Amino acid sequence: MIDKTVTDVAQAVAGIADGSTVMIGGFGRAGQPVELIDALIEQGAGDLTIVSNNAGNGDTGLAALLAKGRVRRIICSFPRQHDSWVFDGLYRAGEIELELVPQGNLAERIRAAGAGIGGFFSPTGVGTQLAEGKEERTIDGRRYALEYPVRADYALISAHRGDRWGNLVYRETARNFGPIMAAAAGTTVAQVDELVELGALDPEAVVTPGIFTNRVVAVGPRSWVRDGGFVGGVDIDGNPLSGSGASR
Repeated sequence: MIDKTVTDVAQAVAGIADGSTVMIGGFGRAGQPVELIDALIEQGAGDLTIVSNNAGNGDTGLAALLAKGRVRRIICSFPRQHDSWVFDGLYRAGEIELELVPQGNLAERIRAAGAGIGGFFSPTGVGTQLAEGKEERTIDGRRYALEYPVRADYALISAHRGDRWGNLVYRETARNFGPIMAAAAGTTVAQVDELVELGALDPEAVVTPGIFTNRVVAVGPRSWVRDGGFVGGVDIDGNPLSGSGASR
């Protein structure tokens, strides 16, 4: 019987070793697997290379992992925004390496890894420092630079619902980098709000098939908030909310 579920987040991140390359899903806070990141902090792996869209927000999630000094290098598109003070301080102090990649190139490099593509030519960044040292070709009169796939040992992603086979359904734009990261990593770990029985997910709605998922852990219903208040005052299923919670 195929069963990819694990009982808790500690089991979900077990085996991530020092020096691993880890993809972390999310677009800012949207879709960031905060519970898995917290578990990775507790687990203790260090000297990590992180692949993510950005370099963390505030003091939680990915930013907290950076603050613990566990990350040696980060590959991302948006390392600095108004609340990226953790990364900013580390970078200015020379305590973290940065590979800056335009967002489209980053997404395609990750997708290429999952698709088994050895490389591709992109016009983005040509003529700038981002393309220095890269092979270039002129195609139909336009200059392109050669980009290589980005692979990872592990991918930590967040989905809305999943089953024990690892089939995943995402919540709206919280999907973002999740599907392509799931295909580009040796081991994909998914946290889900809810585990459902086999057959409960509409096959047409499954974005990440179970073949790409290695571990699934349920973290329970999460409150989706923005700027300290609940988005629209409802939960992910549209039910009214009360109280307070942390951004997910």
